[in-house]
Amino acid sequence: MKRKVTIQSIADFTGLSKFAVSRGLAGKSGVSPQTRELILRAAGQLGYFKGAQAPPIASELTDLETKSWSGTILVLFPNVRYQNTDSLYWGPIFNGISTRLNQKGITILTLTEPTNDSMFSLLNPEAIMGIITVGTISTSVLLDIKRLSIPVVMVDHVDPKLHCDSIFTDNLTCMREMMNAVIEKGYKRYQFLGNIRDAQSFYERFLGFRSALEDHNIELNQIPSLIGPELENFHETFKEAILAHGLPEVFVCANDIFALFALESLKKLGMAIPNELVFTGFDHTHPQIPFAATVNVDKELLGKRAVDQMLWRILNPGTSYEKTLIQAEVMFRP
Repeated sequence: MKRKVTIQSIADFTGLSKFAVSRGLAGKSGVSPQTRELILRAAGQLGYFKGAQAPPIASELTDLETKSWSGTILVLFPNVRYQNTDSLYWGPIFNGISTRLNQKGITILTLTEPTNDSMFSLLNPEAIMGIITVGTISTSVLLDIKRLSIPVVMVDHVDPKLHCDSIFTDNLTCMREMMNAVIEKGYKRYQFLGNIRDAQSFYERFLGFRSALEDHNIELNQIPSLIGPELENFHETFKEAILAHGLPEVFVCANDIFALFALESLKKLGMAIPNELVFTGFDHTHPQIPFAATVNVDKELLGKRAVDQMLWRILNPGTSYEKTLIQAEVMFRP
């Protein structure tokens, strides 16, 4: 005679507690979506439901627009200067996240990356549906998050220690499009400006910059300090590089802010800025700078799509992770 499948049977099969299995089967709070899916699948395999209909397991066909939501999403900012809600770049991204969560009726909880190990000591991880990270979060904090088994979506960041969904501007394609147009004007001497280790986006923009030069057989004599950690002390590093190597024809900047810093440094040095010196930017946060070209990133859309991806992930915890690339508008000065 076949043995009856009990809650204890499912607990033994999954390695979970009877308490967790019971709440998961009943659809009660205190069990993450991933754990509940594991419980339901195990119960189905063991024959727990018999002829009765099992509770539905989320699928990728679920309509995100019509589903009702409740709960809390944690938005985590890094403990890094300039990467906060007041930033001309990060602020609109946060606005996009907040707008979409409000539309869905989901509570938003905002935290800045802590400097100690007690990040979740005051939080109940089971009460958090998911975590959206905005910008560069330290690996140690990401490892803490990984242990919680909570869905994560990163905006503008990746880390090999935590595989998850991510949302980016299509940095490589946009940079190549901009570079091809600038190269067609006949410029031959370029310098990339921006610490490519500061952000994954900066690194991708550098790759687009370098590959465009290679495609046109233009030699890159990059000054290492202008793309390295030395840029933490921007003015001194920039001054030493320019005095030693002179000015290029084109500064291709990792974002608009680096162009602003460069112009300010040239003024401090008392150097006349040649009319033929060209700057390109990225992100379109400082339209007052006379760029030859920049890229207008739809920052609010990045935030909204991060929420969309999070909700999709909550419903589809077992599918492969995705990197979403959002095209941006390359803007050229007449």
